Amino acid sequence: MVDVVVVGGGPAGRALASACSARGLVTSLVDPHPERPWRATYAAWADELPAGAPVAVSTSSARVFALSEHRIARGYAVLDNERLRRLPDDVRVVRGLVAERGRGHVVLRDGRLLRAGTVVDATGASGRAAQHAVGVVVSAEQALPFVGEDEALVMDWRRPPDAGSADPTFLYAIPLPGGGVLLEETSLARRPGLPLAELRLRLHARLAAQGIPLPQAEERVRIPLAARPRPGAFGAAAGLVHPATGYSVASALRLAPEVARAIADGVAVDRVVWPARARAVHALRRYGLAALLDMPPDEVPEFFDLFFRLPENQQRMYLCDRADLRGTVGAMAVLFRTAGWRMRARLALSVQSAKAVRTPGERSGQVKIDPA
Repeated sequence: MVDVVVVGGGPAGRALASACSARGLVTSLVDPHPERPWRATYAAWADELPAGAPVAVSTSSARVFALSEHRIARGYAVLDNERLRRLPDDVRVVRGLVAERGRGHVVLRDGRLLRAGTVVDATGASGRAAQHAVGVVVSAEQALPFVGEDEALVMDWRRPPDAGSADPTFLYAIPLPGGGVLLEETSLARRPGLPLAELRLRLHARLAAQGIPLPQAEERVRIPLAARPRPGAFGAAAGLVHPATGYSVASALRLAPEVARAIADGVAVDRVVWPARARAVHALRRYGLAALLDMPPDEVPEFFDLFFRLPENQQRMYLCDRADLRGTVGAMAVLFRTAGWRMRARLALSVQSAKAVRTPGERSGQVKIDPA
């Protein structure tokens, strides 16, 4: 019998297990592949990360190209996977797959039974609406046609030289430790996710246009965007993925100590992860996802051109603070007021087509927004 069993050994699960250990809780982590290296690249706006986050490399600014170029005076950080996955010595790592999970126990497929005061699900999420990406690593010199020194290219919506469909995608480019640069062709939001073959075609066309040899290794990304939060969960399993951007790791790192404190105090995990204001903000962000899913391809860059014309504090309110209801409403209102009539109609229709549904276990009055 232990105090906490965290099921899932990704960034969120390991952050929570570490925070529980720091609280003096006897903690076990269930991970089917605890030694497997992480191939994904995790990044975030630098000011969204908590103090002491394991940053590997960072930039002092970022850039977006939609219909025009936007320079953003915010740092962008790439996390160090080795430090991100590191656990305290007193966290017991259990290799295995879960067959059954209850409030106070976990049964593994091989029949082992783990008992705990609290069991937290950190096994990730699934869903049809998803962000897909294909990326390769090139040298900083090779990446200069796309991204400069000491900057991150967060989005470049200019259409690549070759594309097999009308779906909008953007190039994402960030520096890596050791001097490399990750170039990633990204489909922000689609139901179902854009096929990786199409993303690969577009990325290869961008590289060929600049005479950049094609690297052999490839990074593949799939982030579910509209997954329903599961009770007693943390990380993506708890719905921490930003519905309109795909970011979640920074939120998990910030929340992990609060959730660990709640577990130590006997408070339900859901009360910490989903206070009323956070639920309301998440519902508004899912309106944003509904708008993106319904938007014609040629209007998506226009939408982001409007968004990145907002003052940076309003951009930050919508992108980062998951409990700032007033700031989120204010940013969305300014965006709506500055949009042309066609875009306003599109946004309004998307809001009307989103269905408000009650899911099992929600408190009375708690609403989740499910894109139609």
